[in-house]
Amino acid sequence: MKKNSLKIICLLFSAAAFAQQPKTKKEFTTDGKKITVYTTAENSKLRLTTTDNLTFSAAKQPLETETSIFVQPSKKFQTFMGIGGAITDASAEIFAKLSKEKQAEFLNAYYDQKKGIGYSLLRTTIQSSDFSSGSYSYIEEGDKDLKTFSIDHDKQYRIPLIKQAIQKAGGELTTYAAPWSPNAFMKSNKNVLKGGTLLPEYYQTWANFYVKFIKAYEKEGIPIWGTSTQNEPMAVQTWESCIYTAEAERDFIKNYLGPTLKKENLGDKKIIVWDHNRDLMNYRANVIYSDPEASKYVWGMGFHWYETWSGGAPMFDNVGKVNEAYPDKKLMFTEGCIEKFDASKYQFWGNAERYGINMINDFNNGTVAWTDWNILLDQNGGPNHVGNFCFAPIHADTTTGELIYTPSYYYIGHFSKFIRLNAVRVSTAASKSALLSTSFLNADGTMATIVMNQSANDLTYNLIIGDKKAEVKIPPHAIQTLVY
Repeated sequence: MKKNSLKIICLLFSAAAFAQQPKTKKEFTTDGKKITVYTTAENSKLRLTTTDNLTFSAAKQPLETETSIFVQPSKKFQTFMGIGGAITDASAEIFAKLSKEKQAEFLNAYYDQKKGIGYSLLRTTIQSSDFSSGSYSYIEEGDKDLKTFSIDHDKQYRIPLIKQAIQKAGGELTTYAAPWSPNAFMKSNKNVLKGGTLLPEYYQTWANFYVKFIKAYEKEGIPIWGTSTQNEPMAVQTWESCIYTAEAERDFIKNYLGPTLKKENLGDKKIIVWDHNRDLMNYRANVIYSDPEASKYVWGMGFHWYETWSGGAPMFDNVGKVNEAYPDKKLMFTEGCIEKFDASKYQFWGNAERYGINMINDFNNGTVAWTDWNILLDQNGGPNHVGNFCFAPIHADTTTGELIYTPSYYYIGHFSKFIRLNAVRVSTAASKSALLSTSFLNADGTMATIVMNQSANDLTYNLIIGDKKAEVKIPPHAIQTLVY
């Protein structure tokens, strides 16, 4: 064959290959974009309220006396997979006591993107937790072979609510589960409460338990995306709890849970390790991820916000350091709530600001998903069978049948309503410490920038993207989402 013919054929193959390559999305531009500002503010009636419609104008070098938020859309980071809350037995039991009208209002409030805040993520429990009316199990005590396994308990309240939530969310809700404790006969302390460890002779039985749970829930029409190994594995609680050292969790995953899920054709189910506070997460990551045989089964790490710290600041840097050290593993906030319920503090603004501070910092440190704890509790912060009463974003007064929306609900909504599945976080920074900010570029090309004012002052700031800017006003102790 002549050289010219070969050259033509090569060019044709190159052209065909180029044509088959996926078209890259155009880079974000401010051209023609209008900015809609949604605001929630203390000492006002603003609750996810549209407060401004702005346009971009030419930007120049900001002064040191100005306050600015800098967004760089070309610098992209993690892909977002959802925000949601936990459907516990407590939440489901209280939901069942509401009128049909209030149930519909509640489902819209959380799971409808237009009428509510568009939750897309759901956590639930394997067997009982403290937020149940009492301890219970899916098997009879001593049933090593799991012959008596049944989720009939959950069919009364929890499963019906989960199904309604999935339907209201459009038929899809990423659902994952976590165990609080194996059965008493499987544990060193012979008690589902107060810690103890899983006895080695029951490792396989307990791994089989996850399989039974997943298959039973999926038979009910509830797809299970994944599971954590153990809720809070380093906490001896007065309620259901079980201790795993990092090495014990590593070995249980490597030798039992991972292989068992794979053998049962459930290898696509994601395994979340740690599921505890930020303080010790780096050690847990180092131990488990450094073992290739364990690490290959692990999707990523879950974490909570209850760590004790010195110096008055949560350990957000630890999240970033795990992300930096193990960029191939994901990070998910799996639980947080305001502890020590006090009905006089339903509208306490500091509770909401705790959510805003944590969500912005966690996302800016690489977190891909964020899960609140109970979606609903009663006027006493329960039910909870060990008296560990807490806040939820929404409470129901079972004496009046009314729903009580706390400021935390609206602060979470500033993220969950406007950041949608498969959005990508982009570089965002504030020039003054009074403001916190994060931004996500949605798949439809819209940007959502969240700005939180921690100060007691009205502030004016510049939203600056490249050579364009918009001037925005934010009230004291407020959160805004700018959509553009």
